[in-house]
Amino acid sequence: MVVVYFGTPQFAVPALQALLGSRHRVCGVVTQPDRPRGRGQKITDAPVKALAVERGIPVIQPDSLRDPSVAAALTQWAPDIGVVAAYGKIIPEPLLRIPRLGMINVHASLLPKYRGAAPVHRAVIDGESETGVTIMRVERLLDSGDMFAKATRPIAPDETSDRIERDLAGLGARLLLQVLDAIEAGVSVEEQQDHTAATYAPKITREEGAIDWSLPARAIHDRVRGLYPWPHAFTYLDRSRIIVLKTRVEAESTSAAPGTIVAVSRDALHVATGDGGRLAIEELQPEGKRPMRVRDYLAGRPIQAGARFSDPPDAPATAPRQRGAGNSPSA
Repeated sequence: MVVVYFGTPQFAVPALQALLGSRHRVCGVVTQPDRPRGRGQKITDAPVKALAVERGIPVIQPDSLRDPSVAAALTQWAPDIGVVAAYGKIIPEPLLRIPRLGMINVHASLLPKYRGAAPVHRAVIDGESETGVTIMRVERLLDSGDMFAKATRPIAPDETSDRIERDLAGLGARLLLQVLDAIEAGVSVEEQQDHTAATYAPKITREEGAIDWSLPARAIHDRVRGLYPWPHAFTYLDRSRIIVLKTRVEAESTSAAPGTIVAVSRDALHVATGDGGRLAIEELQPEGKRPMRVRDYLAGRPIQAGARFSDPPDAPATAPRQRGAGNSPSA
């Protein structure tokens, strides 16, 4: 079949690679406009664009999908079907009707759970033990279309979102080719989602990285690994911001106030949490410094038991942050 591909970040690269290595033909790629990336904030090609340019595939980067030039380009390409993978914007209904077989989406969750922009991060933050990828039909409403196929993947207790997302990208690429072949052969089966069971995974914000030490140790640990590698969980010590990169839930309990460093060992800071538990911080990044293990941090800045992590300096009092933000209908 002739395929038009919508995608932007690294997650969307394996599916495009799979298509380019298959008997199907990619007629064109629609991707987001170039934006500043990395520490130097230089304008560089996003991963999907870079691959398309390398392989000589026509690329368009509209600011708005409602621009008439987008429909004109798709019409000229005459695709049989459209494939969407982490494009980053909702596809307007008129564009969905241009491919004769419609459009399908590679989504990184087991729908109807975690519809929206950040399904992997939200699943990890919520402490889920399983996730997966769903190939579904693209409809007007966000991630609500009928499902063609699913594949599952367990989430280990200490895994970070980047590793899970990388695995799901490969899993989705393989599943995509199976679904395309079934659609082409006329043997695909579509299953309606249970919309009453839908949950949402809105876009991650930097502010969500602020650690609320009144939460249970496991909830904080899940937030640290769910927000890795971006935007990271963080806290404050003596008014200095510290990014928390790696943690471990401990079996020991404590009666100390949440956020108190109850012990300092060679390789970890052991911190009291809201459930009377303890969380060991093993890797961190002081503001303006490189990421480092706690032992290296302590070599330059000794810390005594009894010190306490705090809210941002001069921050107004706020209600405690709640778990389960992935269920918010704000996506």
